[in-house]
Amino acid sequence: MATSNVLLLFAQAAVYFTVMMSLLRARKVIGIGVFMCALGVMHFLETYLASVFYIQLPFGIVSPGSTVLFSGKLLMILLLYVREDALAVRQPIYGLLIGNFLIVALVMILRNHETIDVTNSHGPDFAFIDEMGLLMVWGTILLFIDSILIIILYERIGDWLGRHLGLRFLICGAVVLTFDQAGFFLALHYVSGAPGHVFFGGWVAKMVATVVYTVLFIVYLKYFDTEKGWLTDRPLKDVFQVLTYRERYHKLLEASIRDHLTGALDRSQYDQNAPAILARNLAEGRAVSLLVIDIDHFKQVNDRHGHQAGDEVLKTVARLLTENLRSDDHLYRVGGEEFVLLCEKLPADGATSLAERLRKTIERFSKVYLPEKITVSVGVACAPEDGDTLERLFKTADQRLYEAKKKGRNWVVGPKAEL
Repeated sequence: MATSNVLLLFAQAAVYFTVMMSLLRARKVIGIGVFMCALGVMHFLETYLASVFYIQLPFGIVSPGSTVLFSGKLLMILLLYVREDALAVRQPIYGLLIGNFLIVALVMILRNHETIDVTNSHGPDFAFIDEMGLLMVWGTILLFIDSILIIILYERIGDWLGRHLGLRFLICGAVVLTFDQAGFFLALHYVSGAPGHVFFGGWVAKMVATVVYTVLFIVYLKYFDTEKGWLTDRPLKDVFQVLTYRERYHKLLEASIRDHLTGALDRSQYDQNAPAILARNLAEGRAVSLLVIDIDHFKQVNDRHGHQAGDEVLKTVARLLTENLRSDDHLYRVGGEEFVLLCEKLPADGATSLAERLRKTIERFSKVYLPEKITVSVGVACAPEDGDTLERLFKTADQRLYEAKKKGRNWVVGPKAEL
């Protein structure tokens, strides 16, 4: 009996892996939603089998639902992540969490119905439903934690194991399924009084399942795919932020501090952060330059071509400025057509050269792509020579901007030289 049970478990694992990998492989043709639906539709069956359906194996008593289906699901979630990305895999992770909680909530409402007997005394077993509800909730929470944990662990050990996909797959499965077995057994013991040997037998079965699925994965790579296509190099921090939707928070935060039209940092960010940037660099003995950039005759652009054309000019100038910045530069829109560029670790001569390059770039681009030639005038100031506070630095740069305007516009006036 035990031998036949082992063979049946191997057969179930092979069928599960074959079907799910076929759906994953065909996702570009039939859609990834097919894979996700197949992944999630069996969760109730997994929980049911883990609650009441056990078989005897040589090393103990196990549940096929937990051994084959749950282990397979968790490893398929990992494979979906490896094949796609964190943005794709978080969909079934959160979908399973919400869907299973929804099932439990609806069942809790359904159990309050006054039922009638129409099936020969086969009425609903609400005691069992209550037990299932508790196990569903706990199992769902564990699956959510397991799914994120196995992906994070996969990326973490990638620094040591690199290209050894099979070994990474095996270690991640073994570690996370061990954690899951301990967690689910606690609930099972609480609900149904499951004895300790059930934990041991289930753990051994999950370790064997991990080995079996790993072997099947390696065979798949050898005969149906290439290992190179599965290799990833993703920053661990970025993966975690996407899995926990934190990247949405950062995008919203980023959007809230930027000018909605040009994408440059807004005036509030200049007032809030620029003084600290200046003070930090001066304390560390590094030069800081400030450029005040003003679009020449901008009012005439609005008058001749309309405010929509003026908006396009603003967006274009901001984009050209952004594309030519260094990583230590901060661009702010501080007025209607006025920008401030705060440049860390940039002395006066470098800042004046940067300003001249930006001026020429905007002039050349506008001749070809804008309704008329657009130019900018730039005033440049450098700390600590021109001041050690943001107010003094801006005042000096603004005065030099005024000098550039007096010279006929389309000029850069810097601390040491006029270009």
